[in-house]
Amino acid sequence: MRFDNALTINAPVSEVFAYLARPENLPRWNYALDHTEQSSPGPIGVGSTYHQTRTLPRPAEEHFRITEYDPPNLLAAEGDFGPLTGTTTYRLTLLDQRTTRLVNTVHLTAPGALKPIAAIAGPRVKHAVAKNLDVLKNILETR
Repeated sequence: MRFDNALTINAPVSEVFAYLARPENLPRWNYALDHTEQSSPGPIGVGSTYHQTRTLPRPAEEHFRITEYDPPNLLAAEGDFGPLTGTTTYRLTLLDQRTTRLVNTVHLTAPGALKPIAAIAGPRVKHAVAKNLDVLKNILETR
């Protein structure tokens, strides 16, 4: 399953990136997450690891690591996302001093028995991610 969601955020690219580059903020805008914390020492960068707890679609413990970190334009992570594994990438483009274009690319893989279900659920997952990104947009535009 692979999809993109794109949106325009009325906030400077540096602010958008700074917020995204604190994965501890994820539960504030992703309704399926309860808690996210860094599990490796030091500042965020390539190789930083995180642990999080998910409440939906079922309670789960997840782990992910930062695979790309290029402020303020690119942030990517790979790991466990619910019952799936994969990558999520955030590409940010400065449109003007107060406007950012964000493209989120998600690539998820399901284990054997879940593959047929994942193929059917793809559009619903994309929609859920888009709703989360709308919450992120609202947070950043009202700060």
